[in-house]
Amino acid sequence: MLIASEVSKAYSTRTLFSGLSLVVTAGDRIALIGANGSGKTTLMDILAGDILSDTGSVSRQRNLSIGYLRQEPAAFTGKPLLQEVLDARSDELALIDQVNDTREALATERDSAKQAALLKDLGRLEVALEATGGGDREHEAKTILSGLGFKQSDFARPMREFSGGWVMRAGLARLLFKRPDLLLLDEPTNHLDLDANLWFEKYLASFRGAVIVTSHDRAFLNQVATRVLAIEEDGPVLMKGNYDEYLVARESMLKVKQAAAARQEREIQRQMRFVERFRAKARKASQVQSRLKQLEKIERIELPRATRRVRYSFPQPTRSGAEVISLTNVSKSYGDNAVYQGMNLVLSRGDRVALVGPNGAGKTTMLRMLAGVLPLDEGRRRLGHNVVAAYYAQHILELLNPANTVIGELQQAAPMESEQNLRTTLGGFLFSGDDVRKSISVLSGGEKARVALAKLLLQPSNLLLMDEPTNHLDIASREILADALDDYHGTICLITHDRTLIRQVANKIIEIDSGRPTVYPGDYDAYLYTKQSEAQSASAAPSDDGTAADATPDAPPIRRRSGRPHNAEEMRRRALSKEARILAIRIAEIDGLLSDREARISELEAMFSQPDRSLSPAEFATAGEEYRVLKEEAGSLWDEWERLSLEAETIDGELAALKAI
Repeated sequence: MLIASEVSKAYSTRTLFSGLSLVVTAGDRIALIGANGSGKTTLMDILAGDILSDTGSVSRQRNLSIGYLRQEPAAFTGKPLLQEVLDARSDELALIDQVNDTREALATERDSAKQAALLKDLGRLEVALEATGGGDREHEAKTILSGLGFKQSDFARPMREFSGGWVMRAGLARLLFKRPDLLLLDEPTNHLDLDANLWFEKYLASFRGAVIVTSHDRAFLNQVATRVLAIEEDGPVLMKGNYDEYLVARESMLKVKQAAAARQEREIQRQMRFVERFRAKARKASQVQSRLKQLEKIERIELPRATRRVRYSFPQPTRSGAEVISLTNVSKSYGDNAVYQGMNLVLSRGDRVALVGPNGAGKTTMLRMLAGVLPLDEGRRRLGHNVVAAYYAQHILELLNPANTVIGELQQAAPMESEQNLRTTLGGFLFSGDDVRKSISVLSGGEKARVALAKLLLQPSNLLLMDEPTNHLDIASREILADALDDYHGTICLITHDRTLIRQVANKIIEIDSGRPTVYPGDYDAYLYTKQSEAQSASAAPSDDGTAADATPDAPPIRRRSGRPHNAEEMRRRALSKEARILAIRIAEIDGLLSDREARISELEAMFSQPDRSLSPAEFATAGEEYRVLKEEAGSLWDEWERLSLEAETIDGELAALKAI
C-alpha cells in the first residue's frame, strides 16, 4: 500500500528524524508517537505527499486514496451538514444520477434491442454503485454523524452555524464517509467527548483500510493501535503492539541497554584504574598508552532519556471543612437554553471528581459556577470552612507574562519558595537546566500549559478546579500532570477526555446529562461497570433471546504487592557485607605485596641499567631470575586485584539496591 524507505527531514540545523522506514498494508493500525516538536505532523505531510523528504523515498500503490485529517479545521462550502458529508463521495453521486437516468430511459423505451442495451448498462451501473455502498449512503453518513455526537436536528443545519470543535468533527465525519484506503489522522480525538471517542474506536477497529494516527490519548492508542512508530531522540523505533506494550518493550530494551552501558562503564573504569595507577611508571608506559588507545576506540552507549516519576513538594494547604463546596437550587440559562434548573451538588474533603458527559451537557458551565467565575441565575454557591479555590482553564495561558522567564513567572506566584524548590518543580514539568531561563514569549502552547500548571499547583489552594488541563500536552506531559495531581493534598474537580488521567486521579465520577448531575462513587472503571450494568438492565425484555451484550471493558488488573522477605533480605545483606569486608582486606594485602615487589623490581632495573662491576656473572644471573619471578608475581597480583575490585563493586551495587528497598 505504502512504503517509506530511509526517510529524513531537517529544518535548518535541527534534524527531526532520519533513516525512517515503514511498510503500510491494509488493516494496519499504526500509532505515531513522539514528543511535541519531534516531527509527527511533518512525517504525516510527507506520507500524504504534501511535502518532500530531504532523503529517502515514499512509494504509494497505484490509485491509492489517502484521507488526511489535519489539526486545522476543514474547509466547507456552507451547505447543510449532511449534504457536506454526502458530497465527499461525488463519484457515487455521478453513479446514482446515471442509474436514475438509465431507469427513466428504460421506462419509456419501446425498442427491444435498445431495452436490452439499457438493461445491460443498468446492471453494470448498479454493480458499480453497490461496490461503493452507494445504496445506503445516506444511512451510512447519518450513522457516522450520530456516532461522532451530532443530533438528528443538526443534519439540516448550515455548516456556518457550528463552532470550531464541531467543524472539526464534521471534517472527521466527511473523511470517514469517504472511506479512503489510508487514513492519516493527526490528533483526531482532540475535539471528541468520551462517548464519541468510544464510538470512534469501534469504527476504526472495523475499518478495512490502513490507519496512521497521532494522539495524546493513551487509552485510545491502547484500543486502536496494532503497531507503534515512535520518533525518539536516538532515532525512529517501530514495534508491534499497542502503546502500553510499546512502553513495556521499550523498558526492556532500556534495561538491556543500561546493563550493557554499566558493563562498558565498569570496563572503562577498570582500564582507567590501570592508567591512573601506572601513568607515572616508565616501565608501564607502553601498556598505559595501549589502554588509552583502547579507551579512545570505545563507542559509548548512549542511554535514551526516560520520564521518571517525580515527587512534588507543593505547599501544604490549610485543612478545609468536611463540606468543601456546595451548589443549592442552582439554575442557569443561556437565552432560551436552560442548562440547569434547581440543581444541587456537594463536594466533600478528599473528593477527586471527574465530570463526564457529552459535549454541550453543561460540564464547563458546572465547573465555572463552582469556580465562581460564572454568575448564577438562581440558587446559592457556598464555599466551606477554610476553602481556598484555584481554577485552571485555557485562558490562564493568556495571563502568563510574556516578558517573564519561566522561573520568574513561578517566583511571582510563589515568592516564598526557594529557587531550588522552584527548579525542582519545573524539572518535574520537563524544564531543566537553561530551560528555566527561557522567555514565556518563545514557549509553545504545550510549554505554556506546563508553566501554568506548575504555577497553579505552587499556590496554597485546597480546592483545585480544572477544565481540560491536558490540552496541548503530549503523553509524557500528561503523565507528569497525573503524578502532580497524585501529590496534590486538596480536593479536585476536573473535566478531561483523557481516560488515563481519570483512572489515575479520580475517586468519584459525576456524570452530567441534560442538566442533571449523577454521582458515581468509585473510580472510572467502577463507573463503566455500573453504566454497562444499567444498559444491560434497560435492554432486558421478556422476549430476551439470550444473546450477551457487549462485554464490559476489562478493568485494569489489580496488582498485589507481595510481602517483602525482610529476614531473607537481612541475611543476604549481612552475607554481602561480610564478603565485602573479606574482599577489602585481601585487596589491601595485594596492594602491599604489589608495592613491595614493584619497589624491588625498580631496584633491579636500576642495577641492570648501571651494572655493579663487583657482581659476578652468577650473581647477575641470579638477579635476572629474581627479576623474572617478580614480574610474573606482579602480573598475577595485578590480575587478582582487578578481579577482586570488580567483585567488590558488584557487591557494593547489590548492597545499595538492598538498602533502597
